[in-house]
Amino acid sequence: MPEGHSVHRIARQFDRNFVGKTMQASSPQGRFAEGAAVLDGREAVSVKAVGKQMFLETEGDLWLRVHLGLYGAWDFAGEILLDPTIASANGRMGQTNQRGTDLDAAILDDAGENSLASIGAPRRTRVHVRMSEQTKGLADEGAQWPPPVVGQVRLRLMTDITAADLRGPTACELQTPDEMLATVAKLGPDPLVGDPAENEERFVRAVRRRGVPIALLLMDQSVVSGIGNVYRAEMLYRARLNPYTPGKQVPEELVRELWRDWAHLLPIGVETGQMMTMDDLSPQDYRAAMASRDDRHWVYHRAGLPCRTCGTEIVLEELGARKLYWCPRCQA
Repeated sequence: MPEGHSVHRIARQFDRNFVGKTMQASSPQGRFAEGAAVLDGREAVSVKAVGKQMFLETEGDLWLRVHLGLYGAWDFAGEILLDPTIASANGRMGQTNQRGTDLDAAILDDAGENSLASIGAPRRTRVHVRMSEQTKGLADEGAQWPPPVVGQVRLRLMTDITAADLRGPTACELQTPDEMLATVAKLGPDPLVGDPAENEERFVRAVRRRGVPIALLLMDQSVVSGIGNVYRAEMLYRARLNPYTPGKQVPEELVRELWRDWAHLLPIGVETGQMMTMDDLSPQDYRAAMASRDDRHWVYHRAGLPCRTCGTEIVLEELGARKLYWCPRCQA
């Protein structure tokens, strides 16, 4: 499932390519035909991401809510104004997948630092890209326009030069402003949305009043927005916190450290497109980590391998119907 950094990246692309423009909307699959008919001909006014959900505002006080869920993805095609913090040197979107990327596709300076943010002015390029958690960005120069419909497209949004196809979302619906606000109100705080101090206090209160294991609380989108399986495992390890510790038994300062760590990691994910959770790497190690998940994480997807710190075998268990990776010694 796409974690929060991916959805923020997708929202940036909508901001650059759709906001301020009149959209054509259709539902090639037919499952969103009525909603597409309502959207058709409206101007996109604004867009925002909160955790794992994106909200696109259109004229007439109407919002499109999209939750990609486990299998959803957006495909962009046409003349795309690339966000300089997302684009790579060969015209592709930065990767949103966790399968690794070629070193040649990563933009790294001589010191091994990610330099996407310093590319300069946004560039226009005719490409085809996919943004989801499980698929690579794809480039297809000189593609047919408008692009042919491929597969089960729930919703196609188009301007005169750009198209975005939505496939397989958990949720795709139209909302009034009040309904949108009610949806957002049910979500936990997102470090990139709202007041930082207030967000931290909301998170601390939500965790400290619950007897639920902290590993479950971090995945509860009403407690905190955007954290999925990868960030959950990595944050708990970075905090050296036993995943089964009830929230109300986690010391308040440690709860605050968890929040601040999430506020630290999320912007890195938005910038790089990778859930990078290892700090202070050498230039060589940073390049390796940007190229491969195997070098990017402390415990996630490392079941049976030795802990990078103590050598104890990393454990894989199931908690809340999701895989949980942790070190039984470092996180005892």
